[in-house]
Amino acid sequence: MAVRTEWPEEGKLVVDGPVGCTDEVSNDDYRFLVVGLPAEIERLKQAGYLREAVHACDELLSGDITPELAACLRVERHRMGRLAKQFCVTRADALAAIRSEWPDFTEKQLDDLIARKRIDTRFIEGEQRFLDNFLDSLRVYPHEVPGLKKEESRDLEMRDAMLDRMHEKGGLTCEIALKVSIDIPGATPGEMLRAWLPVPAACPQQSDIDVYDWTPGVLVAKEDAPARTAFWGSRENHSFEASYRYRIHAPYVDTCAPAPAEHVVADDTVTDDDLAELAPHIVFTPYLCTLTARVVGDIERPIDQARAIYDYITKNVDYRYQPPYAQLDCIPDNCAKSLRGDCGVMALTFITMCRIAGIPARWQSGLYVSPDYVGPHDWAMFHTDEFGWLWADCSFGSSARREGNEARRLHYFGNLDPWRMVANSQYQAELTPASNGVRWDPFDNQMGEATVEGRGCDEDEMRRAIELVEMHEV
Repeated sequence: MAVRTEWPEEGKLVVDGPVGCTDEVSNDDYRFLVVGLPAEIERLKQAGYLREAVHACDELLSGDITPELAACLRVERHRMGRLAKQFCVTRADALAAIRSEWPDFTEKQLDDLIARKRIDTRFIEGEQRFLDNFLDSLRVYPHEVPGLKKEESRDLEMRDAMLDRMHEKGGLTCEIALKVSIDIPGATPGEMLRAWLPVPAACPQQSDIDVYDWTPGVLVAKEDAPARTAFWGSRENHSFEASYRYRIHAPYVDTCAPAPAEHVVADDTVTDDDLAELAPHIVFTPYLCTLTARVVGDIERPIDQARAIYDYITKNVDYRYQPPYAQLDCIPDNCAKSLRGDCGVMALTFITMCRIAGIPARWQSGLYVSPDYVGPHDWAMFHTDEFGWLWADCSFGSSARREGNEARRLHYFGNLDPWRMVANSQYQAELTPASNGVRWDPFDNQMGEATVEGRGCDEDEMRRAIELVEMHEV
């Protein structure tokens, strides 16, 4: 089987309807969420009258409006169309789900959890609805929901032992092999199905990458692609898989000690993009600018400024499962106000605050790969003249604080671990080839995307899996 290195023109189709029509939203339209809905439509959306709000969007789109507002209306219309599907659990069903494990649970306790922001809700056509995975968010805080089954435990002692070895050796290297797959069971034979699975990309900590087995017809993007994928286009298959191996090295740097003579990342390049805004999320809002100035204060050393930002996030932001990122507005600004978020939300908040402070910062994402768990994960890189490029994992830092492990919280400022797979080096990067339909997640790709006849698949239309094949330290 030969790996193709180019794709015919039909694979480069991009859907981009003319201004003033209600054609399918394009992925590029998400950049214009910062424009904002007209006030009367925004009020309908927030009140949960989605049908009226969508109709109002259609009315405006049929008239003479600016391209920027048209793009915002298209993407907002699309998001509202998905909202009811994602917030699909009624209040009665939410109570029943909790009471199936905790029979004495009361409605007042439910309202208390909502008020404490442990549960995310929306109003859909006037009715309060919950995310389908709201129970998972509750299990993160077992002391607040003692009647629920605890979330599946992971071997934190094994992770802490690995971090100890990192500190002793000045770093740690792993060789890892994974098998990933995506299946679109509802696709009809003869329909053109396209699928993208993330695979390891060349980056400062990752090397010796080998995609060694795959479903025939694969196109593997270049190693330095900002969102590296294995891609297929087929009218016969609806299931695709790839196996790969790679080596990942996690250096250890004590950021409280003098900077090492040589930076741990050899490439010290900083670009304008590392300090720039990137709508709709990496935006220097007035609140974030004020908050960053307060957090950084009169600290002079950039490494200590970045540490102050990391400390603020990890000590104040609590973990909570999020709706799909396509549904979130200005992620860092809302995280800073709500003090809730998941790994990507915290990473984006750190990156944005660093850039506001004049500290170059970048996105990295892919998988967390431990012996007992493999799943999507996001984190950040940041740069100072003293230390060069280093890493920050605010999510792991926040969970360490929650568990009372200060040593682990401190570790994840400046350092990661070798239990990772890096597929993405840019937030909001395009796939290869560009998606011909609106993506499930237009900002990141950790588990895979698919389209059928140019229509982007929803999460529940895709079956995506990851299998750990081999993992050992070297």
